[in-house]
Amino acid sequence: MLDLSTLHSVVEQSYREFGQAPGGANADYIPFLANIPSDLSALAVVTANGDVISAGDIHYRFAIESISKVCTLALALEDWGAQTVQQKIGADATGMPFNSVMALELHGGKPLSPLVNAGAIASASLIKAENTEDRWNRILGMQRKLGSPQIKLSSPLNESEQSTNFHNRAIAWLLYSSGYLYCDPMEACDVYTRQCSTLLTTVELATMGATLATGGINPLSKERVLSPDNTPRILADMTMEGLYDTSGDWAYTVGLPGKSGVGGGILAVVPGVMGIAAFSPPLDDIGNSVRGQKMVASVANTLGYNLYKS
Repeated sequence: MLDLSTLHSVVEQSYREFGQAPGGANADYIPFLANIPSDLSALAVVTANGDVISAGDIHYRFAIESISKVCTLALALEDWGAQTVQQKIGADATGMPFNSVMALELHGGKPLSPLVNAGAIASASLIKAENTEDRWNRILGMQRKLGSPQIKLSSPLNESEQSTNFHNRAIAWLLYSSGYLYCDPMEACDVYTRQCSTLLTTVELATMGATLATGGINPLSKERVLSPDNTPRILADMTMEGLYDTSGDWAYTVGLPGKSGVGGGILAVVPGVMGIAAFSPPLDDIGNSVRGQKMVASVANTLGYNLYKS
């Protein structure tokens, strides 16, 4: 049985110790993100029973960025099933940066992972939809079901992203030329960019993790969002590629499925128990929140949650 008083103490202590840890810098290749105050910091846990424990700037809404890839993967799995998603996108780490073109070239145009840019653009194209707006609204709907109805698109962030997404446009055309894109390339890129441009709180991010921890039931809304057969696939992908080039290091030191975003968010899932989320804008060289990693790791390690422990 999870002791809530202990959990409160651990969250508070982890936030106090690492919420203002030094190091890192805001993502500057997206103008919107470069201007976010770098001293912001928050930590939250949502349990499988719906308990919410948090500390810091928990009401601040930050950019979901690459964590959105988890939500779109979830929807693709619901639409098509695990076998089709594995066949059309893949389920392996690329071993290269998240926006790598070389990774595509080395593997015949197949993106390998739905959690790198190429795979996430392919995931967006795979969603069953009648048109661009239907595709976008279904993806936004999944983010809201996993997190909360308050998650919404930020027009200034989306404009900032759309005006700087030339590399992703090139990736979309490469996917299309290789037969691994399933709608118009610019539609897929546009919708993918929108999905990265929503804003959410740290508690909403932890709720997403808790929904994955329960096998697909949002513990706050009580709605079944995902098939229980699909959540293990999502957690496996998060383990292999969730923190990009340091995913192996994260598995080695923390032992939980995780996902980061260059907006400063970090998410980890303790299956059957809780979602742990943190936010702080300064990133390391790979693109992962410096403080977020430390805060989440502190909670997991202090409580002894590691999938690889007997």
